[in-house]
Amino acid sequence: MIEVDGTLKSRLAVWLSVTVTALGALLLVEAYFSSQRAAQRAYDSQLESAVLTIAEAVQWQEGRPVVEIPAAALQILATRHQERVFYAVLDAEGRRVSANLDMRIPAEWRARVAEEGPVWTNAEHSGAEWRLHGWEFDSAGWETQDPVQIWVGHTLAGRQALTAELFKGAVSRFLVMVLVAGLLMLLAMRVALKPMRRLRHLLRQREADDMRPLDARVPEELRELAETLDTLFARQRESRDALLRFTADASHQLKTPLSGLQSTSELALKSDRPDEWHRALAAIHQGAERTSRLASQLLSLARLRHVADGREMHRLDLSALLRDTLFDWAGLDVAQDHDLGLAELPEAPLYVRGEPWALRELLGNLIDNALRYTPPHSVITLGLVQHGGEGKRGGEVELYIEDDGPGVSPEMLQRLHQPFERGGRQDTEGSGLGLAIVDSIARRHDARLTVALRTPHGLRISIIFPLENSP
Repeated sequence: MIEVDGTLKSRLAVWLSVTVTALGALLLVEAYFSSQRAAQRAYDSQLESAVLTIAEAVQWQEGRPVVEIPAAALQILATRHQERVFYAVLDAEGRRVSANLDMRIPAEWRARVAEEGPVWTNAEHSGAEWRLHGWEFDSAGWETQDPVQIWVGHTLAGRQALTAELFKGAVSRFLVMVLVAGLLMLLAMRVALKPMRRLRHLLRQREADDMRPLDARVPEELRELAETLDTLFARQRESRDALLRFTADASHQLKTPLSGLQSTSELALKSDRPDEWHRALAAIHQGAERTSRLASQLLSLARLRHVADGREMHRLDLSALLRDTLFDWAGLDVAQDHDLGLAELPEAPLYVRGEPWALRELLGNLIDNALRYTPPHSVITLGLVQHGGEGKRGGEVELYIEDDGPGVSPEMLQRLHQPFERGGRQDTEGSGLGLAIVDSIARRHDARLTVALRTPHGLRISIIFPLENSP
């Protein structure tokens, strides 16, 4: 029963969406930090420019530094994100020469600038985060060489605003990219799944009895599917051909005895002698018996090969089943002219999983074949041999039947299990279906059928079953 479990398009869309979402999340995180770094570089560069511009404005009068902040320095930091300029010019003693920054510059900051050079630092002041940049100049005037420190800074609001602006632009571009990628993904899925649609249309256009190999160009991903379909078609062709051969052979096998019955009855009807009628009735009875047996075997073979798998397997003692079946056959008239016997069986029960009626049918066909294809007084022996250890899972049990009859030629061994194959013998009443039925039952039970010649003459037929654990 086929159950629809979504579509390939939806699965591809889900996986691609998950992949794009994961990559998009990483890209957005990277875009945010990139925007933050870009805003940091932009404002830090402005602070550096402001320091240099203020340094150019430092003059010395009567031994003291005098600062006249030019308008250019004020315009550097007066952006639309940051409207106020904050600076402080300190002399060598740390006193303020000029400043609009009311933040105290700690002594350790000044010492760090003096020792390490330009310093960048973040600080909190008046409830806001600040970015400060300090720089010390050793040659600030003509009359003295006392150092002067210049500190500039601003709050982080402007940086954050610029970061948000840059990030919004990145998000907008990302959303446009996702939309375009989605459209391209739909187009790509349609193009990628086109070979599957072609293959589906090709199969739908086929007639029910068209079992030819596929004639289609497929991508590498569909090659295994196409080869599997070709293999399935080949098996269907073989099955159909086998069925046609079986039907033809069965028709021929049924036609021959029916024609004989018709001829015998026609001759009897033309005669007025009762003894002729009696002989005709005996011949008709014998022919009807053979035809009935042939029809029964055909039904058994059809049941085994073509009926749906609805079998009920049970745990069976193969030793007991073999013993009971052999005793039933030994009492029949057909076995009176043969030495039908049972080899010594293992003491422990040998359990297999199987259908009782099918295994009885298997044993019956093995015994019937041996009786029909061997001359009177032949010795026929059945037995069981255990392989693979006693009572262990994974072992096997071999059911065999052997006789000292004429056997068959080595070339015929591999064909004996085929329907209507008599091993080249035409001097018996057998129909050639016995081993075919045995082979079908063996396959039904996951068993193997083997046929081997005996020395100096005769046959040995073995069916090897998987062995169940002993209880």
